[in-house]
Amino acid sequence: MVISLRARDLRDLTDDELEHRLADTRQELFNLRFQAATGALENTTRLKLAKREIARILTVRHDRNSQKQKVS
Repeated sequence: MVISLRARDLRDLTDDELEHRLADTRQELFNLRFQAATGALENTTRLKLAKREIARILTVRHDRNSQKQKVS
């Protein structure tokens, strides 16, 4: 299970760490969706938290990319 971080904590991660965390969270979301479909999911709020985590990571990644383009 991936522990949720705040956006400011995600900004401290390197690009590789951020991509690894994104892949892990997407895999977790896939597993949670599968559990929900089969009726085995006990904590339904974890689905919502995983989606938010992915959104935070994508936001930080987008911010970094836009900052790099402004510098270029």
